[in-house]
Amino acid sequence: MRQLMVVDVLLLLALLGAAAPSSVKGSPQCSNQANSGEIRPHSVAITEFGAVGDGVTLNTKAFQNAVFYLNSFTRKGGAKLFVPAGRWLTGSFRLISHLTLWLDKDAVILGSTKSDDWPIVEPLPSYGRGRELAGGRHRSLIYGCDLTDIIITGDNGTIDGQGSIWWDWFHSKTLNYTRPHLLELINSTGVVISNLTFLNSPFWTIHPVYCSHVTIQNLTILAPLKSPNTDGIDPDSSDNVCIEDCYISTGDDLISIKSGWDEYGISYGRPSRNIIIHRITGKTETSAGIAIGSEMSGGVSEVHVEDLHFFGSKTGIRIKTSPGRGGYVRNIYVSNMNLDGVGIALRFTSQYGEHPDEFYDPNALPNVERITFKDIIGENIKTAGLLEGLEGENFLNICLSNITLNVTSKSPWKCSSVQGYSDLVSPETCAPLKENLSPRHYSDCYSLSDDIWISSSNQNRGARWLSW
Repeated sequence: MRQLMVVDVLLLLALLGAAAPSSVKGSPQCSNQANSGEIRPHSVAITEFGAVGDGVTLNTKAFQNAVFYLNSFTRKGGAKLFVPAGRWLTGSFRLISHLTLWLDKDAVILGSTKSDDWPIVEPLPSYGRGRELAGGRHRSLIYGCDLTDIIITGDNGTIDGQGSIWWDWFHSKTLNYTRPHLLELINSTGVVISNLTFLNSPFWTIHPVYCSHVTIQNLTILAPLKSPNTDGIDPDSSDNVCIEDCYISTGDDLISIKSGWDEYGISYGRPSRNIIIHRITGKTETSAGIAIGSEMSGGVSEVHVEDLHFFGSKTGIRIKTSPGRGGYVRNIYVSNMNLDGVGIALRFTSQYGEHPDEFYDPNALPNVERITFKDIIGENIKTAGLLEGLEGENFLNICLSNITLNVTSKSPWKCSSVQGYSDLVSPETCAPLKENLSPRHYSDCYSLSDDIWISSSNQNRGARWLSW
């Protein structure tokens, strides 16, 4: 499978300059917008540690030694590691607190194509095993655990996982451990990831797990549309997360909110909550623009999403779950979404399957309620909604408002085991959602009356976060 090259990115960005949705300029931004240009009192370049940017020399030791040296400045205001123009081949390396990793405009960090350069680490406790295979997993290219105040940014430099070798191993079933992410931060707080391009991740691209106060802004994330499981951004058992102003085109979900897998996620019990997503554009031929799950056993709640543009994609918004997951998905608000050439605009999947082992509890049923979709338009849509709840365990208070979709299917809505309300929806929605949405239902719907979100006006559908 052909990897995406930096020249592909430059051509894509040039095309997007004229095609970007107009909502990008006028929408509000996260109230905790971080300063990715924060000045650190100490700075070194990776070349000072013997790194060679020829795309051939392995620089893992140089990155490790640079980080080790900068660790002495963590209590002195922190430090900056500068990666200049060049192609810097490396294996996995670890970050430290109070660090800025800065990539120059023409800097490219390249992931090694040798699996030994990606060490094996223990599985996450909320997953109980590797997501693909039992046992451990390969550590991400850029990795950090128990960090505070970490900034990964630059002048649109590039981090390229060179994932095609991993995709080949996956397809040939020759992997011994779960594939690595491109960037994973664990149990960290005060995280900023901005102004970069991420290419060709072996597995999920950006994975903040057990993290708080995470800001992800102004990224381009690309992988071939057929590359396996190359999710863009997957906040996992994390809270107070802001994702905005990104272009994502990958082989799986563009953004997927997670919180652990079956009995391990239930036991770990850390939800994903207080997540805002603004101004995302992208394409996925196999999956969803925005997904929740399917690993959601710790719970997902208080998610606000607006200003989306997905094109040529399989699904717009998808909630994925299954008996055995337990947990909940509640208080989800999606507004101002533009779809073009999308297979299914809105989808609920309640029998997703995929369990870590035979010890999951099939009676651990997920609770899905108070999901609001508002102000959605779509052209060349095959199916408006495929909403499948659990038999005997309805998905409740599903609220649809001001939705207009140009649908090619003769059966635009297919619904089962769901309950809710609708208003100004075309084509007419399915029977379980036909009850008219009126002010007396506002307490049932996660909508503008909720105390976390405030709408500025009917014409300006922006929202602001009242508190973290």
